[in-house]
Amino acid sequence: MKIIAATKNKNKLREFGEILKGFEIISQEEAGVDIDVEETGTTFEENSYLKAKAIYDITGITTIADDSGLCVDALNGEPGVYSARYGGGGYDDKGRVQLLLKNMKDVPDNERTARFVCVITLVGDEGIITARGECEGRIDYEPKGENGFGYDPVFFVEQYGKTMAEATPDEKNAISHRGKALKIFAEKLNKKEYN
Repeated sequence: MKIIAATKNKNKLREFGEILKGFEIISQEEAGVDIDVEETGTTFEENSYLKAKAIYDITGITTIADDSGLCVDALNGEPGVYSARYGGGGYDDKGRVQLLLKNMKDVPDNERTARFVCVITLVGDEGIITARGECEGRIDYEPKGENGFGYDPVFFVEQYGKTMAEATPDEKNAISHRGKALKIFAEKLNKKEYN
């Protein structure tokens, strides 16, 4: 089965391919679609659906999209659905991490809890499939590690005793929010559990 991944993020595309073995995952560029879908939803579920539906409407090919982000308890769930746009325009991944650390500077260790959230949505001829995954951790005090992307260098996972950016790809996929969501998604897809 051919599935378009509604993303321009090569890291997400790689993770989709690593976890959804047995499906032909192609990028939206490979499908000839060059649009950025505006994320106007207020939840991960809404934004994931908006992206998948937009690409499906253009191509008529089953499309998968995700919306994911970091929810920090001490910041009332921020940056949340705005994780990729945290602080407004002009920030890259490193800039957003530095802004997060600045906003967390006076937060004590026991209050630095956070979670990565990922919602995967598939839109196709047979219907819609949605899956949600979460990964618990805490915000570290400085970036560590060279693997991963986004907030991975400051997201400390107790289970491994290191940040997501210090974890190997296999370690990350085993516990990550996207890994969990994709596994649930793959099970639903194999069982044809459409909404």
